[in-house]
Amino acid sequence: MSHPIPATVPPGATVLPGHAGSAKDIRLQLRSWPEVEAYLARCRGVIVPLGSTEQHGPTGAIGTDALTAEAVALEVGRRTGVLVTPAQAFGMAEHHLGFAGTMSLQPTTLLAVLHDLVLSLARHGFERIYVINGHGGNIATARAAFAQAYGTAAARGLAGAERLRCRLANWFTAAAVMREARELYGDREGHHATPSEIALTLHLEPSLAAKQRPLPEAAPAGPIHGPEDFRRRHPDGRMGSDPYLASADHGARFLELAAAALSDDLAEFLGSDGSEGGAD
Repeated sequence: MSHPIPATVPPGATVLPGHAGSAKDIRLQLRSWPEVEAYLARCRGVIVPLGSTEQHGPTGAIGTDALTAEAVALEVGRRTGVLVTPAQAFGMAEHHLGFAGTMSLQPTTLLAVLHDLVLSLARHGFERIYVINGHGGNIATARAAFAQAYGTAAARGLAGAERLRCRLANWFTAAAVMREARELYGDREGHHATPSEIALTLHLEPSLAAKQRPLPEAAPAGPIHGPEDFRRRHPDGRMGSDPYLASADHGARFLELAAAALSDDLAEFLGSDGSEGGAD
């Protein structure tokens, strides 16, 4: 559904556009700069998908966190009409580097990247930066980046510095998503390479179904002290999860639940003073 706005919008107001768009319409990379300027006259919000490129067990796609974050972001954008930036596909995944294919940014690097992206958007007049995140390892660093960006925006004297707000929304911890995962998988949802996230990838990329197979019992979740320790404690990369329970039909349901929850959260964020809170 779309979120209607008043017929008359005060100059500079942060509001949702009056109608939902197609996935093509809301992708920033397919807009021209004059189109973005026109968009900013009616909406100061933007969605930034944030993922990771890391192992997801012996049957999960390495791009799971980026694929899912981008899919949820595009669906939220389609429903609300809010622009969606290209996905930031690399996150803080240092603890997964014991598994081939993982590509990680150090926390300081990710902080700098997010800080610079927020400042770039703020310079043009975006005032509500809504980051849809697909990886738990990004959470602490993203919030630190937001805090630093506020200070930098003020120090640089950006016109909208006092109104700049960022919010991190983890699609996988939206209440409706977590309830559905518990009902479908119980304790076998686990904490990494979970059937809920694998289900969403199966919905997005049907070819991934060929990788799925029954797996032995996964090691339970526990403390992690670096990539070597992770590989020793969780030799196949899973943490208490059984991704073989996943199905594409489940994934379609998770996408619907996540998009509905985050669309409502985004509407509240754009219409409020932007205080931290939300679906994560």
